[in-house]
Amino acid sequence: MMLKRKLLGAILAMLPFVAGAANYSIGTGGQSGIYYPFGGALAKVWSEHVPDVNAKAEVTAASVENTIKVVRGDMIAGIAMGNVVLDAYKGEGKFPKKMPVNTLFALYPNLVHTLTLEKSGINSLDDLKGKRISLGAPGSGTAVTSAALLESIGLDVKKDITAVYLNYSETTNALANGQIDAGFIVGGQGVGAVTQVALTHKIKVLSISDAQSQAFIKQHPAYSAFDIPAGVYNNVGEVSTLSVWNVLVVNASMSEDMAYNLTKAAYENMPEVRKVVKMAEMTTPENAQRLQGVPLHPGAKKYLDSIK
Repeated sequence: MMLKRKLLGAILAMLPFVAGAANYSIGTGGQSGIYYPFGGALAKVWSEHVPDVNAKAEVTAASVENTIKVVRGDMIAGIAMGNVVLDAYKGEGKFPKKMPVNTLFALYPNLVHTLTLEKSGINSLDDLKGKRISLGAPGSGTAVTSAALLESIGLDVKKDITAVYLNYSETTNALANGQIDAGFIVGGQGVGAVTQVALTHKIKVLSISDAQSQAFIKQHPAYSAFDIPAGVYNNVGEVSTLSVWNVLVVNASMSEDMAYNLTKAAYENMPEVRKVVKMAEMTTPENAQRLQGVPLHPGAKKYLDSIK
C-alpha cells in the first residue's frame, strides 16, 4: 500500500509538467519540398530539448501562409523565403501593412528553378510568352518570386501567359503530362520534385541571363546570383539562376526566453536535423543573419552573441 501511494504521488507530481506542455505548429510547405522535412526535424528537436514545448510540422502553402499564421499567433514559427518576410516587415507585396515579424535565424538558400521539357522548344525566359506556366502554389514564395521575375522581364502574368498555380509535385506532374509548358519551383539545391522528374523525363532548367539577374536584384535586393553546378539534376548542365535565403520567421511579440531557448536548442542539435535534411549544413550561426532588413528576435540575438 505504501509503495502504491508513493507511485501515485510520483505520477501526480508529474501531471502539472505534462499538462503545462503546450502544443505548437511549425509552418512548412508541401511534402515534396524541403520545408516539410526540415520543419519536422526541427519540431522533434524542440519537443525534446525546449521545456514545455511540444511541436509538430504542419503542411501549408509555404511562405506567405506561414508568415500570416505566425503573425496571427496560429504558429510558433514558420519557414519562409526571405523576400516574403521582408515584404511583411515593410508592409509591401502581399501584405497591406507592416507586420510584427522577426527572424530567429536563416536556414539555407532557395534557388529559382524554371523547368521545361527538353522537347518544348523553350530555351530562355523570353520564350515563356504565350505559354502555359505554373507559377507555384497559391500563397507560396514561389508564386511571389515567379510573378516578380516574369514582370521584371516585361511579361504580364495576366495577359502574356496562361498562369496556373500548382505546388511542387503538381507542377512536375503537369509538366510530365503535357498540361503545362513550363513551371517554377523555388527550392533548395537538389529539391526532390526536380530530382524525381529529371530521372523520368528529359528536362531543362532555364538559365537567367546576367542582365536579367542584375535588373531583378536591383528591384529585389533580398536575392543574389547563383550557379547550380552541372550534375545536380540528371542530364542537366550548369544553370545560372537566382537565390534567396529561407528564414525561420516568428512573431515579434514572442518572449525573449522562448526565442533564446528555441535558437539554442536548434543550433546545439543541428547535427540531428542534418541527418534528415542535407541543406541544414548551411544552417550555421555564421549564416544566421543572411537576410538583411528584418531584425533578429532579441532572444535569438542574445544566444548568438553568447557564442561569439
